[in-house]
Amino acid sequence: MDKIKSLVRKCSFTTVIRSSLSFLAFSFILGCAIFDPKPAGTPILRDQPKELAKMPLPEYYIEAPDIITVRSINIIPKPPYLIKSMDVLFVDISGTPEDEPLTGKYLVQPGGEINLGVNYGNVQVGGMSVEDAEKMILSELRKKLKNPKVQARVDTMGALENIDGNKLVEPDGYITLGSYGRVYVNGLTLEECRDAVELHLSKQLEHPIVAVEMFAYNSKEYYVILQGSGPDQVYSFPYTGNETVLKAIANVNGLQQFSSRRMWIARPIGNTNKPLILPVDWNAVVAYGAPQTNYQIIPGDRVFVQVDNWIAFDQRLGKIFAPFERIMGFMLLSQSTMSRYSGNVLSNGRSGYGGY
Repeated sequence: MDKIKSLVRKCSFTTVIRSSLSFLAFSFILGCAIFDPKPAGTPILRDQPKELAKMPLPEYYIEAPDIITVRSINIIPKPPYLIKSMDVLFVDISGTPEDEPLTGKYLVQPGGEINLGVNYGNVQVGGMSVEDAEKMILSELRKKLKNPKVQARVDTMGALENIDGNKLVEPDGYITLGSYGRVYVNGLTLEECRDAVELHLSKQLEHPIVAVEMFAYNSKEYYVILQGSGPDQVYSFPYTGNETVLKAIANVNGLQQFSSRRMWIARPIGNTNKPLILPVDWNAVVAYGAPQTNYQIIPGDRVFVQVDNWIAFDQRLGKIFAPFERIMGFMLLSQSTMSRYSGNVLSNGRSGYGGY
């Protein structure tokens, strides 16, 4: 017990303060290493597109998970066309009584029949070509008419599948056109995609013509990275073609409390390890409306915002001193405990509460 009391008394507040100051000086020197040297100035790269001098980007290549819109211009099945349910036939019939005209449009009902009225009944035409349907109608009419004549044509193809709409480029690079199957469009331009769709449809349709447009540019992204004193915050946004640095920062609801005003664009170049660095003068962009460093963003860009150095330094000190704070707390608690049970209190063999 005497040894423990002697050890505790030696750990005076002066010793603790001296140790703390020594660690503080060491930590300050160590923490200064996190300060990056200030650049001599913010260079303006005049050949790079900026807010008021944007440039059109190279032709867009479709990739998953882009969404494209397909519109059919000319969709006609290859001959011979077989009549299906829900088609509409226009039938021109002569040789009927004047009070019983039959010329008109007839819906092909489920089951493949058309109804010519009460006097002539139903005629089965489903699954037939137009020529065979004419012969079938004529055969039925001859049972009640002397010299009927029949001409028929398909007025509306009710059963023809509609391929119009938005098509998602699936992970394997294909889009789905319903019963017409799937078409591989990954890595194609819009014109090449249109040609691929028309070539695929030509297997079942006669001279198909379609229009293809971009609906959502989902495969090309840019990134905003907010460096933090702890984990960095990384945001990704789909590229639409009109983004600038100011727009990118607006997409993350502005800078955070731990962010500095130092930022730049890191732009990958091919497969090299040397990206193009475009420093941004944030104060000039937001306070003075200067567009010189409000660069246009292209797919793959990283807008990097550096952490505030003082906040990072404070966090670094917190990490360094946390273990020593625990040690000092333990030492002070030990000293207080030993003081409670030492001196006159223990020497008289009495408790510290009035001798009882």
